[in-house]
Amino acid sequence: MTSMMKGCLMALLLVTGAAQAGHSPQEARNKQNVLEFYRQGLNNKDFAAARPFLGEQYKQHNPNAKDGVAGFRQFVELLKTRYPNSHSEIKQAFVDGDFVILHVEVSGREAGKTAAIVDIFRLDSAGKIVEHWDVTQPVPEKTASGNSMF
Repeated sequence: MTSMMKGCLMALLLVTGAAQAGHSPQEARNKQNVLEFYRQGLNNKDFAAARPFLGEQYKQHNPNAKDGVAGFRQFVELLKTRYPNSHSEIKQAFVDGDFVILHVEVSGREAGKTAAIVDIFRLDSAGKIVEHWDVTQPVPEKTASGNSMF
């Protein structure tokens, strides 16, 4: 392979993000879709802007949220009315094939308190979010280990 061809191939990989992140183009797209969905839906509390990232079917595993796209719409409305100052800061984002996992610090839902959340999303072949799981726990002032949760 000529050095020019090698250079073009490397540039293409860098542009797509595949070489940089070590992920396939589909994985990179999945991660970006989830990050934008999270930004629009949870931080901006804009269901219409988040909706294009959801599949026609959306299965919700959080026991406190209703199933489906309509359930997510209701959750966004709850955030707007009950927790208008809530903010989710993504600390880590991981992708593995059809799954994107976020490690998140949430503030603004209870005065002076934050929560740690791990969100797991499954995406379909079109890059749409079709399933969601999460676990949440309060961030304590002190930990037994002395290590931060983040």
